[in-house]
Amino acid sequence: MHVEITSKSVAITTPMKNRVQECIDKLVRHSVDIITSHAIITQEGKQFHIEAKVNTNVGQLFASDQHDDLYVAINKMGQKLERQLNKVTHKETARRHDRTNVVAIDSEQEEQAA
Repeated sequence: MHVEITSKSVAITTPMKNRVQECIDKLVRHSVDIITSHAIITQEGKQFHIEAKVNTNVGQLFASDQHDDLYVAINKMGQKLERQLNKVTHKETARRHDRTNVVAIDSEQEEQAA
């Protein structure tokens, strides 16, 4: 899979590319097809800022982070993407507000009353 990495203020090195690629590749473990991915790295003073936008078959993910160490920022950004993807892929099975149990109890009470 190809990850497009751009930067105006920082020279993109091979270790940077590899680290960003590893973070995006971890998303494939969730059985999701990644269509496109784009990362932007900037430096503001001593802070590195990284943003990533990933289009998948389940939706679009966006995460950003900033830190003094570029590799820490990349790792945190990858963790945010994984959390978002986990939330999107398991949303249907979560059923946090399912009211089927209430309906079943009401129908059982009606049968006992009859």
